Amino acid sequence: MNLHNADFVRSCTALGDCPRDGLPQVAMAGRSNVGKSSVINRILLRKNFARVGEAPGKTTHINYFLVDGRLYLVDLPGYGYAKVSRSERERWGRLMEAYFASGLLTYGLLIVDARHKPTANDVLMADYFRDTGRPFAVVANKLDKLRAREVEPNLTAIRETLSLDDATPLIPFSAEKGEGRDRLVALLASLVGP
Repeated sequence: MNLHNADFVRSCTALGDCPRDGLPQVAMAGRSNVGKSSVINRILLRKNFARVGEAPGKTTHINYFLVDGRLYLVDLPGYGYAKVSRSERERWGRLMEAYFASGLLTYGLLIVDARHKPTANDVLMADYFRDTGRPFAVVANKLDKLRAREVEPNLTAIRETLSLDDATPLIPFSAEKGEGRDRLVALLASLVGP
């Protein structure tokens, strides 16, 4: 899979706008300030492909990126932090619930902060992924911010808090340094075959 061959396709404000062409859809969810856009940029080795904002909450729609004409990276709106109106947060919530119920999801990526125990919203999002019946992985971003001795205890806390079974990958990741990229790219490549 050629990760350099990636294009922004569309920004969807309603479920009806989402592509339904049968290509795998890898949906990425996480808190507003967890670095989802940075993770996308690191996967694709592009600096500013997905928007990275100074203020959390820049992703307000479902954004589709087509990778090598073979799969979509689907950037879902962030949750839990963004300084937006209650009605806007509720709109995001309805949009995400509709997406999860639609059957469009092929694989989920839950992005969490490696430095902290997952929040109640992270737990809720893990449950959303589980409820779809589709596989998902957890990407523990910001690994570069941890001391070496903190890594294993933090990963253990993430696995326990999110009630992850042994089959659910937990990928230590640094969008800043690139750690974990090869493992995540291999996972994506496995979804489309040779």
